[in-house]
Amino acid sequence: MTGAAAGPPPPAIVLVRPQLGENIGKAARAMRNFGLAEMRLVSPRDGWPNPDAGPAASGADIVLENARVYETVSDAVADCAFVYATTVRKRGLTKEVVGPEKAAQDTRGRAGRTAILFGPERSGLETDDVALAQAILTVPVNPEFGSLNLAQAVILFAYEWSKAGVGEASTFDNYEGPAPQADLEGLIGQLETALDAAEYFRVESRAPASRRTLRNMLTRPGYSAKEVRTLRGVITALTKERN
Repeated sequence: MTGAAAGPPPPAIVLVRPQLGENIGKAARAMRNFGLAEMRLVSPRDGWPNPDAGPAASGADIVLENARVYETVSDAVADCAFVYATTVRKRGLTKEVVGPEKAAQDTRGRAGRTAILFGPERSGLETDDVALAQAILTVPVNPEFGSLNLAQAVILFAYEWSKAGVGEASTFDNYEGPAPQADLEGLIGQLETALDAAEYFRVESRAPASRRTLRNMLTRPGYSAKEVRTLRGVITALTKERN
């Protein structure tokens, strides 16, 4: 018997050269609030463990107890398939720039572990840190005052990651994989036939483009065979002649 498909592992929150134990504790609290548990610390200024972290964590002790310490950013993300660098500046590097919502959604859907890099409180990530990332994660804050503390930055991503996972467990448990192309072709053909009957494509010059748009809409989501059958049943019900 084949087990249910598992989702990607939760992302690792990597604090690069954090300066204050209190801020590490607050970041742990933010993580715990939204279901994240893996904290990685790169060369914390005051060493580790830090006595100021515990009180600030307000009960998120499990995050601090399991935190791992690394000497370099490269070591901290060695097992990660994708890395985001959080920064408000591109620093002259050509990388994709995304917000917390997009990063969270992509992290949920991407195979392998993702790491989110957060820089020191005063200076942020250095250019060499950012160079290790595949994409830049930034928040569209007030351009006249773009200052976020470490815990605030962590909680913005953690919240979006949690929100993106609503209903995800049942999706992974029940999703049977994408439908065969033949099933999709049947759905598209049935819909086009129904739309032809309703004279949806009556403007001949626009018909090819409209058909391509419909095809793109129906092939993009990765519907399962069950979902395709459901949609075909909906079309049949809508087009059935009523007595």
